Amino acid sequence: MEMVGTVGTAPRPGLRERKKQATRDALLHAALELFTTRGYEQTTADDIAEAVGVSQRTFFRYFASKEETALFVPRLAESHFVETVRTRPPGEIPLEALRRGILEGWDTINEVIEQIVPLDLHMRLYRVIESTPALLAAHLRRAAELEEQLARIIADREGLDVDADPRPRVLVAVFGGVVRVTERLWSTGDDDSLTALRDLMTMYLDQVGPALAGGWRTD
Repeated sequence: MEMVGTVGTAPRPGLRERKKQATRDALLHAALELFTTRGYEQTTADDIAEAVGVSQRTFFRYFASKEETALFVPRLAESHFVETVRTRPPGEIPLEALRRGILEGWDTINEVIEQIVPLDLHMRLYRVIESTPALLAAHLRRAAELEEQLARIIADREGLDVDADPRPRVLVAVFGGVVRVTERLWSTGDDDSLTALRDLMTMYLDQVGPALAGGWRTD
């Protein structure tokens, strides 16, 4: 019989930890529901706490601010995308590793997100982020941090010194720009589904190589 806690088996969280996680997840779910229905600016930390039936003090034991609740799940998604790039096969060229990594990330995002909130709620939150200046500013700051992580991953894959060879950072900057264009266009469209975002991102990523390789004139 395999014993809990033996090598190769993750120990199951105790009852206290499970209760804390359940409270945290309930606060996150309530926050995202309020942000996507009422609006981020119109929602307070007290509103979130009241929706779960806990005190404001309890809310602040889990989160420093309502901004942290808004960005908590997107941070998990972003970390997931970075890991999918990190684990791409070593033989792939850098641009293909980024392209396949982020698309694979979208294909498996439910494995990360739906442990906490429904995927459709997470997707609706992205539109709130795009339309809320404070959240968008934080999102773009985080994007710059992620670009640096990805540049270092690409440099390591290629055996390069990221501080001596500009190519990893240049490539990731171009790639990040494509992702931003995609997110912005998707957020203003009529279809807020994951499929719509993934299809749009695929179309734009497929244009990166041809767009950079030569002229664009058709006459």
